[in-house]
Amino acid sequence: MKLWDKGISIDKKIEQFTVGNDREIDIHIAKYDVIASRAHAKMLQKIGIISTNELIELLGGLKKLEAQIENGTFVIDAQFEDVHSKIEFELTKTLGDVGKKIHTARSRNDQVLVALHLYYKENLGLVKGKIQTFFNTLLDLAETHKNKVLPGYTHLQVAMPSSFGLWFSAYAELMVDDVYLLNAAIKTVDQNPLGSAAGYGSSFPIDREFTTKEMGFETLKYNVVAAQMGRGKNERTIAVALGGLCNTMARFAMDTCLYMSQNFGFISFPDELTTGSSIMPHKKNPDVFELIRGKCNKIQALQTEMILITNNLPSGYHRDFQLLKENMIAAFEEVKDILDIFNYSIQQIIVNDINVHSDLYKYLFTVDNINTLVVEGKSFREAYQKIGGQVQDGTYVPDTSKKHTHVGSIHNLCLDKIRAKFPS
Repeated sequence: MKLWDKGISIDKKIEQFTVGNDREIDIHIAKYDVIASRAHAKMLQKIGIISTNELIELLGGLKKLEAQIENGTFVIDAQFEDVHSKIEFELTKTLGDVGKKIHTARSRNDQVLVALHLYYKENLGLVKGKIQTFFNTLLDLAETHKNKVLPGYTHLQVAMPSSFGLWFSAYAELMVDDVYLLNAAIKTVDQNPLGSAAGYGSSFPIDREFTTKEMGFETLKYNVVAAQMGRGKNERTIAVALGGLCNTMARFAMDTCLYMSQNFGFISFPDELTTGSSIMPHKKNPDVFELIRGKCNKIQALQTEMILITNNLPSGYHRDFQLLKENMIAAFEEVKDILDIFNYSIQQIIVNDINVHSDLYKYLFTVDNINTLVVEGKSFREAYQKIGGQVQDGTYVPDTSKKHTHVGSIHNLCLDKIRAKFPS
């Protein structure tokens, strides 16, 4: 069944190419098409297009389909082009002519749009909730390990003293910035496009304010052309937000891989969280973190894909938009899995004691020692030259007693302040 079927057969090769794998992808938005169809049916009854009895029948049919979707028995068979045609077919099969009325005053274009808006809105909220769980885990780890010294690096060279508390809470606070972008994406999709039809509205006296409230949207996308042009713009916005989050997680995963290596040895994990080698029995490979890094980097490329598919398209609908769904939905499912496994794994981290008196870290405290000389009365340049000279002639002996007291430093992490920053 095709919603645009006019009784003319179409070349099978053309049909397969144009449908693609929409049937498989659309399972993810089936729930939301039912939600939108329910609101649309209520609106049709409100403006007198269908009767109260017809509404009751449609709501009953939609409730049965919703139950199938929830229990996993809803299937989009090969005879159907997408979820929208499947749902209308099932309503018609059950309710007869009443089922045929569900498509009145809407187009498949705004059906897809509103279902995606609802999917994006809910899943952005789910991602945000999982970020908060991960965020809290990192701050708890920062509190637990706040007094454990961790060498800080610039250019991968030993630089200044850091701590595990500083390291964990750094990534936690970066996630606050990621949530700012997610909130912007949520606000972007929290606008009801239903009623834009094929992109130019409808001659029916539809009540778009009613469906907006019924579906729980914050507001309308008032201009029907703007609503249609949101296709692609929404995806680009979301890709930026997910990409920012994935950049944070990829860098954290890279740190984790680096710090697990024997040359660093700062952290480790239980054997059951690592993998081995087929020929090297000593190996404990950080495969989970390497895959997190790779998957996150792949998702960061999504923004470019969304731009290239939609860039410079004129206003109105174009079939190119069909290509946005697959990788957008896949990215959401991947990000949720990554957040779950990262949170699960990092809770089992083993933080090792690091001997900062080792020759490996001999120069970790040069800046602190320069600052001590400045406090004692030397100019910074004189102090720098004195410590630098000691480093050059091999007479430098580090003093590891200096404390960093300013806000956000190694000995003043402000974890409560960071926790309070997490956006609502």
